[in-house]
Amino acid sequence: MLEQALKTQVTTFFGHLKSQYTFEVTVADTHPSKNDMVSLMEDVASCSDKVTLNVQSGEGLSMNIVKDGVPSNITFRAVPTGHEFTTLLLAVLNMEGIGKNLPDQAIINKIKSISEKVEISSYISLSCTNCPEVVQALNVMSMNNPNITHQIIDGGINQEEVEQLGIQAVPTVLVNGEQFHVGRSSLGELLGKLEELVETSTENIEAIEKEYDVVVVGGGPAGVSSAVYSARKGFKVAVVAGTIGGQVKETVGIENMISITKTTGAELTANLYNHLKDYPIDILENRWVENVEVVDGYKKITTSMNEVITAPALVIATGASWRKLGVPGETEYIGSGVAFCTHCDAPYFKGKKVVVVGGGNSGLEAAIDLSSIASEVTVLEFMDTLKGDQVLQDKVNELPNVNIITNAATKEVIGDGKQVTALQYQDRVSEEIKSITTDGVFVQIGLKANSDAFKDIVETNRMGEIEIDAHNRTSQAGVYAAGDVSIVPYKQIVIAMGEGSKAALSAFEDKIKNKLMSTEASLA
Repeated sequence: MLEQALKTQVTTFFGHLKSQYTFEVTVADTHPSKNDMVSLMEDVASCSDKVTLNVQSGEGLSMNIVKDGVPSNITFRAVPTGHEFTTLLLAVLNMEGIGKNLPDQAIINKIKSISEKVEISSYISLSCTNCPEVVQALNVMSMNNPNITHQIIDGGINQEEVEQLGIQAVPTVLVNGEQFHVGRSSLGELLGKLEELVETSTENIEAIEKEYDVVVVGGGPAGVSSAVYSARKGFKVAVVAGTIGGQVKETVGIENMISITKTTGAELTANLYNHLKDYPIDILENRWVENVEVVDGYKKITTSMNEVITAPALVIATGASWRKLGVPGETEYIGSGVAFCTHCDAPYFKGKKVVVVGGGNSGLEAAIDLSSIASEVTVLEFMDTLKGDQVLQDKVNELPNVNIITNAATKEVIGDGKQVTALQYQDRVSEEIKSITTDGVFVQIGLKANSDAFKDIVETNRMGEIEIDAHNRTSQAGVYAAGDVSIVPYKQIVIAMGEGSKAALSAFEDKIKNKLMSTEASLA
């Protein structure tokens, strides 16, 4: 089942194993995926004398990884091919204590603080690009806390179960039988949500204090660029981020990176991470900033991992996130008809009616993608004309199953308690309230600057973007902003990278001139 080149890679990865691992497969003799599962696991097991396969008859299809005779808390109810093949390999490597996705001690302490029994189920698709990060994060939790168990469930071979639960998006995560999370997320975000839901014991977790010359908050193109330039100038640097790559990770195809004809979000993210690792930069992933204050010129950042990080220079490169409609029903039906990622969730709407809210580039691109899958696509635009590029408008106008409605103000997402059934909007000209029967709503209305944590120390505009000068300086001396979180026009990867380097160079210049901790405002 595995090509020889891939077998060679797996053999190399498994060459570091010291413990003995067994893939315990339980499968019904009549299960349609039995041969696929057995063939795959035989091939993987053949790559190391430290790995064996044991197949036994039973109900359904599942596989548990056993280490040195002890079953793990991870069960695959899926044939881990596609994007989840990496998840399988990482599960073994992580149990061995290796792999670049392993968390630092501050995160491990947080995971171990969960004192309540937690049963997690992740419903995934093997073609979903957002699923592996969520699944791998939950695997890490289960490895570091015996109270946490995790099942990875392929919706494609467990369709009856998916339909009973009303799942229409991946990944959908259930905790103790109740919906917990839908869509892309990081280890830090999932851990934070879990802490709010279950009992934790933090009595033995002490605050960690760290000092640097420059702290960069954000791990996207702007943040990585700023960190690399800062390290090259001799600064002691830390990157604080939910995840390296940021919004870039959601991008499937990238064709406007100058000198690189075509790449993907996953490839670019890997390259960003590898570039960071080439320098003595502390990468503090899976956390977010909870508080920032300036004390005697020093910037003191408190993170979600109970850390206090201090530095004379701070670069804010936190990017932007998907905007929500903010209407009744939207939050309630996320994962049950309301979606934000066309690439991940479009297959669930094959032959169905969908609505795309937003007539900009992202909305029109979503409509084009959906037109080949859904039976009917309706695009709602708030203004009187579409805002997307003319080439996209021309393409949409050629599609026979795409309808355009302008001057439409979305009012409510309507459902039957399990899934979306309609969307209500107001005609801004006639003021008449109208309803569209639909199976799904894809929200594509742009991005919101992730600046809330910094609004007490820097100036922002009415859209929340941080005000900067031509050198990326903010209103607070020693604080810089770069990329999509700032007022810089044209939110593009190449622009973010340039802005990140400018911020780092400005911090270096201000250090030379003793301005990092000045009490005077940076902006004129």
